[in-house]
Amino acid sequence: MGPNLLSADAGAMLEVQLDDATATTHLSAWMAHVRSATAALGWPAPSVQVDRDAASARCFFTAPVDQLMTATEVAEQAWAAAEELGAMPLEQLRARARYAANPQLVALRNAAVARRVLFTFDDESAALGSGAGVRVWPLDALPDVADIDWGPVRDIPVALVTGSNGKTTTTRLIAAMLRAAGRVAGLSSTDGVVIDDETVEAGDFSGPAGARLVVRDPRVQVAVLETARGGILRRGLGVSRAAVAIVTNIAADHLGMYGIHDLTALARVKLVTARALDADGVLVLNADDATLRAAAADLRIPICWFSLRADDPFVLAHIASGGRAALLREDELVLVQDGTAIELGSASTLPIAHAGTARHNIANALGAAAVATVLGVSVCAIRTALATFGTHVGDNVGRLDVRRYRGITAIIDYAHNPAGILALCDVARSLPALRRLLVLGQAGDREDTALAELARAAWSALPFDRVIVKRMETLRRGRPVGATEAVLLAALRAAGADERQLELADSELLAVQRAFIWAAPGDLLVLPVHAERAAVLQWLEEQFPDVGSRGGMFGTAGSAPADALARHGGHCGLPVRPVA
Repeated sequence: MGPNLLSADAGAMLEVQLDDATATTHLSAWMAHVRSATAALGWPAPSVQVDRDAASARCFFTAPVDQLMTATEVAEQAWAAAEELGAMPLEQLRARARYAANPQLVALRNAAVARRVLFTFDDESAALGSGAGVRVWPLDALPDVADIDWGPVRDIPVALVTGSNGKTTTTRLIAAMLRAAGRVAGLSSTDGVVIDDETVEAGDFSGPAGARLVVRDPRVQVAVLETARGGILRRGLGVSRAAVAIVTNIAADHLGMYGIHDLTALARVKLVTARALDADGVLVLNADDATLRAAAADLRIPICWFSLRADDPFVLAHIASGGRAALLREDELVLVQDGTAIELGSASTLPIAHAGTARHNIANALGAAAVATVLGVSVCAIRTALATFGTHVGDNVGRLDVRRYRGITAIIDYAHNPAGILALCDVARSLPALRRLLVLGQAGDREDTALAELARAAWSALPFDRVIVKRMETLRRGRPVGATEAVLLAALRAAGADERQLELADSELLAVQRAFIWAAPGDLLVLPVHAERAAVLQWLEEQFPDVGSRGGMFGTAGSAPADALARHGGHCGLPVRPVA
């Protein structure tokens, strides 16, 4: 429905399995059938592309926005004809196209492109502009373009946030910086849609539907949209215009799905966000990620690199050529732009960095600061947000969420791939603990090798005394009951876990409950929670109503925001210095 892996325009994509020597012939025939069918239907000449690997192909062609469902029929019928299963039923397709035709929708989209304002649509409505400048109409009551009052129609700045890990934390951090600047932020993420401080929808809204909810809310002054891989591959981007996009990192996750088999291909998916950037837009990338560096080598757009290594020759060369960067210099977060270095605060006192042990959150903070700068947020507001974000339990619920319950320490997080688990365990390693327990699980749409790697990463990272493998019924995703957990348990045993250290729980909530039954004061529970986070948090509140949400284990956690600001030199007390 928007910019996607193969095009900046909407269209239809058919994924096919290739298992014979005639695949190349079939693909060529498919492209020819698509071109002849679209011509017969009177559609504009499409852009037709094929993305192929050894076992499958993604076959794509552009189509009018009112004919996307008809286009899926064209794609399927063209493949059937390519395999010589019969001629394309053009009369049937013409009937479908006539039924779907909405020339006013097409005219609205074309007018939006000409006037350079955002156009969004779904099954029920279409909209021009975004946020405070949005206008929305039902599909069956669209106005004539000539009758539209274009004066109030305008766009708000949009930031796209993607990557393998850290997307939600980065999205929330950017929104906090915007709020500190006095602007109404709308954000969509895997946890829901939030306008300012109000949750308007709960659940996973990291795809196009969440993006549309945010940009169509007239209260919103700036949109921050978490943009997940699955939404990009299945529906394309939810918006076609953005001021800035960030890719936090690239890590092995979801490989083997939708033709994405390696990190290079995954980076291509994440960089689809660059297709939506305005002419003066900026792409913010992680310079410490070798895959991203390589994938961005041919891009000809402004890039701001962020890095935990201020002495990286690659980053230094970028700065020397006049480029932007966000860096960690010793213990200081530094923003470099226009030839000056602006200090943003100390990493060791950053609340979400947990005394500097959460290196991945320092990287998230650098990336968020770079995005906020592009959005026009002042350095003062960025410092304020960095110094205070994480001092309240609601700031980053479920992401490196460290709590104490009557002597038991629990870390609630969303880690769901080997890189995420290793980062989580880095923080857990820094905490004193008599014994350590891990709750482990995964969705069933990963390959067995990916599941085994997750288990090996967890077991190698820390000497856990106990691991509870959780069953997540809502995330089986086609696997038989118990199949995902069996792979995880087998991998843990192969990695050296004793059978007495392992346990299987029939749900995520039950796994957490058993963890607390096992634990005693002085123990540490590492709790990646995915499927039942709301139920888990509610149970914890019911079981421990007299316990504060944070235990102040890291100095800044649990501190008053004013105290955190004082440690960072006040709102605007840090110096601006020439680049060394």
